[in-house]
Amino acid sequence: MGAGGDLPLLLALAALAAAESVAWAAVGVPELGGLAAAQAGLDLATGLVVSDPGPRAAQVLAVLLESVPVVLVGASVRVPERAVRRLRAVMRRSGAVLLAAGRWPGADVQLRVAPVGWTGVGRGHGLLRGRRVTVTAGGRGAAAAPRSAELWLPGPDGLVGVTDVTDVTDVTDTAGVTEQGAAEAVRGGARADLRVVG
Repeated sequence: MGAGGDLPLLLALAALAAAESVAWAAVGVPELGGLAAAQAGLDLATGLVVSDPGPRAAQVLAVLLESVPVVLVGASVRVPERAVRRLRAVMRRSGAVLLAAGRWPGADVQLRVAPVGWTGVGRGHGLLRGRRVTVTAGGRGAAAAPRSAELWLPGPDGLVGVTDVTDVTDVTDTAGVTEQGAAEAVRGGARADLRVVG
């Protein structure tokens, strides 16, 4: 899955995918900080970071996908097309999830993130408290029809959630968020959970 180059979205997806399996790895994501990963919900004690995989990125990814259930890949990591096919076979065999910061050849789902705005800044002063974005998902198979939702990434409470339902273009998105559940979660101050599909 491609996360549209948005690190907060990549971390939110990784934390969700790693919630049951716990272990995760990041390859070629130099902008990833421990504090950001921990705040997103990733357990730092079970994470593995490969800052620069070098020219053997495909081999590094193959080894990790065999042994770690969730692998994040930075936008600068380049893998030849034939190696991508082999990595897909490894993922089918192991059940691992690969989340790419940028475009990934053959990804089942591609996400695009368009900024909407920040909250918390008044007339030239204040603290940034929340970022609103529009996330559009498209891809192959069941994800072929593009769907969009406006999200807090992060919200004023520091969590990822759907914004007010009236501002969402299609709240039944590929993450499985329903209109009623999103509205109740946002109004109640709870997190509108994302769900891994496919």
